[in-house]
Parts: sequence; C-alpha cells; structure tokens
Amino acid sequence: MNNKIISDNIINIPYIYLEEDAIARFNFVLQGFKNEERYVFAIAQKTEDELIGEIGIHLDSEHNRAEIGYWIGEPFWGLGIATEAVGAILKFGFEELLLNKIHATHYVDNPASGKVLANNKMILEAELKDQYKMNDDYKSVYQYRLTRSEYLDTL
Repeated sequence: MNNKIISDNIINIPYIYLEEDAIARFNFVLQGFKNEERYVFAIAQKTEDELIGEIGIHLDSEHNRAEIGYWIGEPFWGLGIATEAVGAILKFGFEELLLNKIHATHYVDNPASGKVLANNKMILEAELKDQYKMNDDYKSVYQYRLTRSEYLDTL
C-alpha cells in the first residue's frame, strides 16, 4: 500500500501508509458492512492468497444508487484484474443490491482507470473541474455511470 502513485490517485489512502492507517481503514470498512452502507472487498489473484487491491461500493439508499472505487497494486496493472473486479462489483450492485445506478470517478491524469470503466460499458458523463483538493492542489475528475437498464442491455 506504500506506493506514491497509488496514493496520489486515491483520496483517502495516505502516503506513507502506517499501521494506524490500516487499523483506521479496517474499522471504517467494518462499520460500513455493519451499517450496510458500504461494502469493500479484497482483490486477490486467483492462484495466490495475497491482497493485490481493493474494490468497494458506497451506497446511497435514498436514491437507490452507489459509487464504486478501486485500486490495484502496480505490479498487477495492465493484466485485466481491475476490469474483472469492476465487472464483479457492478454485477453485485445490480443483481444483489438491486441498485438503479452506479457511478465512478477517476482523476483526469489517470486514463487507465477510465479504460477500466469503459471496458465495463460505463458511460462517460462529465468532467468535474477541481472536484477534489489533494495536497494544496485541486484535481479534476471524469465521472462515469451505468444505470440498471444500461447494465441489462449489456448482458
């Protein structure tokens, strides 16, 4: 998790990632599961029992929608693992949680993440200028969406 490139692309993962950060993250994830408002899953290679990434879905129950987010360790980039994980979380969101809409954002300077979303038939909706403040700088993001009907059309 101590990878500056990854932490620069995720708003809530600090660099350097300390044990206390891991404990706080674990408690945050556990509370989300208990409240049924956030589900975070480990990503592992099929042949190894090693954490190589994470994918989560944060629910907005009032509007029957959710936002997804993910990261993959740098040695595993370009192998289709993130694309497969996003496909699985979309299936979980639409088929298990019965959501109407799922959206995701990525920083404009991280086009590989946009490719992952597009490979899962997510639709680019907008560029949100200066959406997040990180380290005294503002970062713009692209926002993607997939509605239930659009998801069903891809099956």
